[in-house]
Amino acid sequence: MSLLNPHTSTQSSLAMRSAISAHPAAGFAQSLDQASLRRVEAKGFLFTEGDPISHVYRIETGAIALVRVLADGRRQVMGFAYPGDLIGLGVEDEHAMNAQALKPTRVRCLPVSSVRQSAANDPTLGFKLYEALARELAATRDLMLTTGHRTAAERLAGFLAAFSRRNERNGKDATILQLPMSRSDIGDFLGLTIETVSRTFTKFKAMGLIELRQGNEVKIIDRVALEKLAAGDERKS
Repeated sequence: MSLLNPHTSTQSSLAMRSAISAHPAAGFAQSLDQASLRRVEAKGFLFTEGDPISHVYRIETGAIALVRVLADGRRQVMGFAYPGDLIGLGVEDEHAMNAQALKPTRVRCLPVSSVRQSAANDPTLGFKLYEALARELAATRDLMLTTGHRTAAERLAGFLAAFSRRNERNGKDATILQLPMSRSDIGDFLGLTIETVSRTFTKFKAMGLIELRQGNEVKIIDRVALEKLAAGDERKS
């Protein structure tokens, strides 16, 4: 799932993975595979807002939350990155947000100069990066709609449905969601309090839409109804 927010035009595209994976430039793919590995412990930062952009990072294991701290001190999660996603590429010289590990995470670190050189030498790669940024802007509009005009149930249903579709695209069980983030992280992403997120999860369980399992595992029982709810059809609520 990769949803972003208005400030991400200067940040990496979480959609970049699908943009590049179809026909990656051989040199770029090889460079990524051979790039150095870095481990970030849970709650640790891969980079912080204002840091100079020096590398592009591919998530190998774990998960990353992209976070901004607002002027009033509130925390806003802008998106999440999962294994296979690229983060850290932007058009500015500094990172526009913080990249915080949700769990122990390993990333490949490729100097941004190598990425730019590959794009300059391969028009196809350059165009795919452009397409990724265009999709990022589309995701921004979707997130603005989600947090501005949808109910708490619609927001959480949309989040779970998007995670389910991501699993399906990656060849995983679309009904079993291993959520690496906390209820608080989900609330900070969807513009909801942790209490509202917890109540809405409980509501979905009572409606027969999901089953809450040990840890942060969620099993989707009625995927069709969940998708309808995400689209604004609350007749089952």
